[in-house]
Amino acid sequence: MADRKRVERFIRSTLQNAGRQVAEARQAYREGQTTAQLPRDEEGRVRLVCRRHAERRAVRLDGEGRPACFDADHPDCRGCAEDVQDGIVETW
Repeated sequence: MADRKRVERFIRSTLQNAGRQVAEARQAYREGQTTAQLPRDEEGRVRLVCRRHAERRAVRLDGEGRPACFDADHPDCRGCAEDVQDGIVETW
């Protein structure tokens, strides 16, 4: 009986640790998937195509991952910022 309880505890703790590792890996993947994959120029600026002005731009990202040219009142800018954060913005 004691051996069975030890095995159950071992299995339970192993599964809990595996669950934590999976959650940490998912979070790291989400964080690494975004702006790190966007092409950058030699100065580290993200190269994207501005939706609002339909032009190529190299821009720095602010602390929240939004382009420096971001205008919260403009729908194209809001959509662009969301796409930059998701890593799917049009680039060049």
